[in-house]
Amino acid sequence: MAIADALPPSDGVWPGLDLLERTVCGRECRRLLFLDLETTGLAGGAGTRAFLVGFAWFDGSGFRTRQFFLSSLAAEAAMLTAVSQLAEAADALVTFNGKTFDLPLLEMRYAFHRRNTALLDLPHVDLLHPARRVWKPPAASGPEGGCRLTTLERAQCGLEREGDVPGFEIPARFFGYVRTGDARPLVPVLEHNRLDLLSLAILTSKMADLVASGPGAAETAREALGMGRLFEVAGRPEEARRCYERAVGCAEPDPVTAAEALHAHAVACRQARRHEEAANAWARLIDLPGCPARLASQAGEALAIHHEHRVHDATAARALAWRSLQQEGSLRRQVALRYRLARLDRKIGGPLSGFEDPGR
Repeated sequence: MAIADALPPSDGVWPGLDLLERTVCGRECRRLLFLDLETTGLAGGAGTRAFLVGFAWFDGSGFRTRQFFLSSLAAEAAMLTAVSQLAEAADALVTFNGKTFDLPLLEMRYAFHRRNTALLDLPHVDLLHPARRVWKPPAASGPEGGCRLTTLERAQCGLEREGDVPGFEIPARFFGYVRTGDARPLVPVLEHNRLDLLSLAILTSKMADLVASGPGAAETAREALGMGRLFEVAGRPEEARRCYERAVGCAEPDPVTAAEALHAHAVACRQARRHEEAANAWARLIDLPGCPARLASQAGEALAIHHEHRVHDATAARALAWRSLQQEGSLRRQVALRYRLARLDRKIGGPLSGFEDPGR
């Protein structure tokens, strides 16, 4: 991707941005400010400082970056003042994991110096959360899993960094500068920060364009499933259902994604009172190879309810409830299923042959 492909429309911000974060809804966001910090520690804490505050924004047909560097520990108050002045012209802030790390750290440093800043009051889009929904691989683990910024820029933008400084080295390079005064080892750190800002802007553009284009823009089942969740949180259930329907129809998704897509599609259809479509999705789910036991149990219970109350087939409902009881589930779900089995037994005149007494 080229940065020119990420330019927002001339009338303001990307139209899909409100789906990424509801705090920007109804606001005129003509200037998005992208923020990324480099700090003296990766774990945070009271002694952690931001020694490099990187900002970027679109300016006409170009993209500008500005970086504030903490040249000495005594200069922190002056740096924070400069940061506040730049942020005054912004309409919204975009970060990657900023809600958990960047903004709390800056808030702590401003409080330490007994200063206020408009930066902390800006509408804030944290791209990590929608990126997890739409692009995270199902088998990824850890706090960010497959959604590290460098991972996403390779997968979604085709950007491969050469000679990039590893994140765990960055604090040591700054402390080396403090001890020796030699700033040359920090040159790759500034470039690392600049590339983070560039990737953040391009990925935000790509995500906003994806959700603005609707369900048909999803290229994979995982993307369609994640988009459906974004629409659902935004209170747009019909678009969410269409995304889940597209996820179900995508060719050969992995078993976990296929199961999650069928489950989400069934729930969306049930909420829209499309009960037959929901029942078909539940039925496909319980027969899906590799379906997680939790989802299979929920599907069996939902089908049992459908057959008992809509199809009025107590025998089929009883068999489905019994099958669901054999799956893993919470104690509450197990108790509810036993009550359902007992009620169905009374309807059909006692336990069916081949089934144990659910009360034993």
